[in-house]
Amino acid sequence: MAAAVTGSLTLVAAPASAAPEDGAGDGYRGAIEVVPAAEEGSGDDSVVTGTVFVDAEENGSAEGQEGLADVVVTNGRDVVTTDDEGRYELPAFDNMTVSITQPSGYQVPMDENNVPQFHYNHLPEGSPDLEYGGIEPTGPLPEEINFPVFESEANRAEAQNCVIAGDLQVTDEEEIEYARAGAINDLSERHDYAGCGSLFVGDVANDDLSLYPAIKDLVGETNGPAWFLPGNHDIDFDSSTPDHAFDTFREHMAPEYYSYDVGNVHFVALNNVDYPCTAAEDSPEGVDELCSDPEGDPNYNGRISDEQMEWLEKDLENVADDKLVVVAGHIGLVNYADESSHQHQVDQAAEVHELLEGREAVAVSGHSHSIENMEAGDRSEGWNELLGLEGGLPFPHITAGAISGDWYSGEVGDDGYPTAIGRDGGRPGVVTLDVQGNQFQERFTVTGESDDVQTQLGINSPAYREWYEEHSDKEDGGAPELEDPLVIDREDLAEGTWLTTNFFFGSTSGNVEVAIDGEQGGTAERTQQLEGEPQNVGAEYSDPYAVQQQLVHGGSIADRGMHLWTYDLPEDLEPGAHTAEVTATDAHGREFTDVLEFEVVEDRV
Repeated sequence: MAAAVTGSLTLVAAPASAAPEDGAGDGYRGAIEVVPAAEEGSGDDSVVTGTVFVDAEENGSAEGQEGLADVVVTNGRDVVTTDDEGRYELPAFDNMTVSITQPSGYQVPMDENNVPQFHYNHLPEGSPDLEYGGIEPTGPLPEEINFPVFESEANRAEAQNCVIAGDLQVTDEEEIEYARAGAINDLSERHDYAGCGSLFVGDVANDDLSLYPAIKDLVGETNGPAWFLPGNHDIDFDSSTPDHAFDTFREHMAPEYYSYDVGNVHFVALNNVDYPCTAAEDSPEGVDELCSDPEGDPNYNGRISDEQMEWLEKDLENVADDKLVVVAGHIGLVNYADESSHQHQVDQAAEVHELLEGREAVAVSGHSHSIENMEAGDRSEGWNELLGLEGGLPFPHITAGAISGDWYSGEVGDDGYPTAIGRDGGRPGVVTLDVQGNQFQERFTVTGESDDVQTQLGINSPAYREWYEEHSDKEDGGAPELEDPLVIDREDLAEGTWLTTNFFFGSTSGNVEVAIDGEQGGTAERTQQLEGEPQNVGAEYSDPYAVQQQLVHGGSIADRGMHLWTYDLPEDLEPGAHTAEVTATDAHGREFTDVLEFEVVEDRV
């Protein structure tokens, strides 16, 4: 299918060909400065102190360098700001993570793999015995923990491109190479996100946490800071309590939760995977059954801890009202694909909405391996029943799809990675927020493609639906190919045949127009209106192109989606070759044109 794009983007940041300015790529490298205690027991173990300083010498030492005022520092519970000399003081306790909020106009140092260095774990005796090691013993509380930052024009700019990357989720070295050949290669060729970097929104690994060093080596090929937050496949499953469930992630990647600023944007990276989960007094109905089965293995739930919710409120108190807030978590605050599942949505979604009331905000997530661009005002029956969200969404919520797509399933192509077509018919890729000030426009980039490629066309005919019903149980693949899927006979047209357009990042304000054989056409209808109705599922709501790939070659089945449009083909189409030209327009007025050729015959037999 050929594709073209027209229209203009008004909120444009750096073009993809632009070179990084500073603070990215080969930018500021270093680490925090940990000044050990003079001798064990000589200091005050109840208080942690240090300085946030501008590392003008680029030597990582606070000595003789200027402190930076008004930087937010936290121990995961308390939140303070540095004084005029850049000094801070916080209560200290075992198993805390001390971190700073990267201030706008500055960059925290990155290691050799582009991973930001802005936190210190304090766990004197180390983690309990965990398969993947957890946190090594840190010993006594240091005398000081000093945080260097470096002035960065790239970070200060009002125009930013911020990559949101869902579910890298590599299981082994083979899948690491799939990721390298796919989305990581794409990011290595882009230079438009140097200031903001990439935020990998959980399920970085797929249970094997020994792969973290290889994953860090992988993101070393990208061209900006690589931020991480944890997902349900980043858990130390042998931890008996939530206190140590993410210790290996904390040791290698990032704090469980934290924040950072870029331009006029405040990012909040949350851990909303509760493991092993327990039903709290205020838990919604159904959580007790999910979390309290004494006969089964420990389970997880989409929930933000009370301690973290208190931290979030304190963190936001230090954020100017005019900043754009990007609240990120692995599990979506809400989700369309699994709208009635606690494990795929967050119990406190309404509370987070309330905390962000009146602010410019967007929620981003991964987890469901689906692409979902949900607008303010969208409603779903499942959200209301599960989470008590009677009204529409107060601000946009984006599920960013997955770098792994449908868990690296399907055929491996010539480019060295699988098709991995998703459960909603979407393809692997990443989301970018193109930010200007506190406003943004979102775009989805299909792995291996230009931003022109935004749609996928197919034909839903009676022959296809009959084939679907016969083989829809073959998720592992092995179904025979549907013969001549783009050939339609007169009986097909009479019984109901329609063109499908999977508009990957289409949303409620989007529109799809169809023209047949160059004649003036009509408007396609979205299969899911998000007006509070239940989820539509089945052959009639499926993406035929995706399903034919999945049932033959393996993978999830694209039997539902919030970004599928249908257009009934006229019953009086003459026999012969025909062309459907589809123009999909997104919420920002950008137009994408795609073409599908099909044939009408008198009789398929």
